[in-house]
Amino acid sequence: MAGYATKLSVVALCIFFGAIHQCLGKRVKYDYEYDYEPNWPSLDSRPLPPWYDEAKIGIFMHWGVFSVPSFGSEWFWWYWQGQPQAPYVEFMKENYRPGFTYADFASMFTAEFFDPNAFAEIIEASGAKYFVLTSKHHEGFTNWPSKYSWNWNAMDVGPKRDLVGELATAIRTTAKDVHFGLYHSLFEWFNPLFLQDQKAGFKTQAYVQDICLPELYEIVMSYKPDLLWSDGDWSATPDYWNSTEFLAWLYNSSPVKDTIVTNDRWGSGTLCQHGGYYTCSDRYNPGTLQKHKWENAMTIDKKSWGYRREATLADYLSIDELVAILAQTISCGGNLLMNIGPTHDGRIVPVFEERLRQMGAWLKVNGDAIYASKPWRVQNDTKTKDVWYTSKMEGSLLSVFAIVLDWPVTNQLLLGAPIATNQTQINMLGYSIPLQWKQAPSGGGIVVTMPALNPAQLPCQWAWVIKMQTVQ
Repeated sequence: MAGYATKLSVVALCIFFGAIHQCLGKRVKYDYEYDYEPNWPSLDSRPLPPWYDEAKIGIFMHWGVFSVPSFGSEWFWWYWQGQPQAPYVEFMKENYRPGFTYADFASMFTAEFFDPNAFAEIIEASGAKYFVLTSKHHEGFTNWPSKYSWNWNAMDVGPKRDLVGELATAIRTTAKDVHFGLYHSLFEWFNPLFLQDQKAGFKTQAYVQDICLPELYEIVMSYKPDLLWSDGDWSATPDYWNSTEFLAWLYNSSPVKDTIVTNDRWGSGTLCQHGGYYTCSDRYNPGTLQKHKWENAMTIDKKSWGYRREATLADYLSIDELVAILAQTISCGGNLLMNIGPTHDGRIVPVFEERLRQMGAWLKVNGDAIYASKPWRVQNDTKTKDVWYTSKMEGSLLSVFAIVLDWPVTNQLLLGAPIATNQTQINMLGYSIPLQWKQAPSGGGIVVTMPALNPAQLPCQWAWVIKMQTVQ
């Protein structure tokens, strides 16, 4: 173990990472009755709670000690001392005293400007229907006062606050239509108990029994999240993590057993194979309809999940790009989880706030094509590029929505996929006058006449939704 980890004795590290429970020989166990058995065929048979598919869009938030250096990546510690990379090593040499340790950053994670209600208001304004906060990343620092992370949590050092608890309360009071979720990393880079298990070929479970599982039970019992976003699983099998046993408890006996949604990161071999919904990879966006519910977890900052001080404007996705990603994701049956990273002092910087509010403004006009929608028989148009389809039953009628990313230069929009009938009606969301249309001259499809509007009259600025009823 390089750098900081070599500077402390095993005993000190044991205390520092909350492994004192292993040192004292303590164990945490939970019993449950079986509705879902602790095996993948049974767990995978559990229906996904319907709120998740209907929500369609969520906000991810990566926040932790890595927000202090705020350089390069939220993997800062690993790239500095785990598998050192020159930019990170040089950054530390140029900006911090010799002997500075990663633990020293924790006291600088002050969050003095953190206002949970302001965060919740921005999340609500984004139009998102769920929110996922990092309770703990791979660095092991917990954003709640965990009993299993002594002196390496947000109550004991740094903010001296329960960041998870404050945001949970704020979301549930200020943003009442937003479901609260938590991200949790199963492993920790430099935890001595994890390294001990790793050295033993994961035939021992000291870390799992004394840190990982107790933390999972703790956050579920304390904060009752509607979504649990697991990560950091890849180095060991689900048997090592006791994943199926935990999920069986979660689905059978936990206080959120009827509402909880989980992802697919529960051990090597589970990604895109097991769990509630699939993430498959970071920024997963297949562009085609998938057979299983999935999520595109992605970053507004193209290069990092955590906040970066060195980011330039070009590093951030524009609202046009974000709406395009949303349209493609929802059309293909996925959910979009957009990530932002607050600063060490507890601010959502203006560029992130602007993107979230812009998305909310777009959804306020066009949300009918997104929320609770279903994929249509085709995903993107057959004749005009950058047109993506969704659908929804409204009473006895099926509404088909064409999300048009580029306004046609001639105001004539050719749609190759819809088949019109004598009863076809076409409108633009946010515009009250029905649109004129005709059969496409080449046979197959329709031509929609877009209204002649000046910029002030447009219902939105970035993409436009054509709503069609009684089409095939």
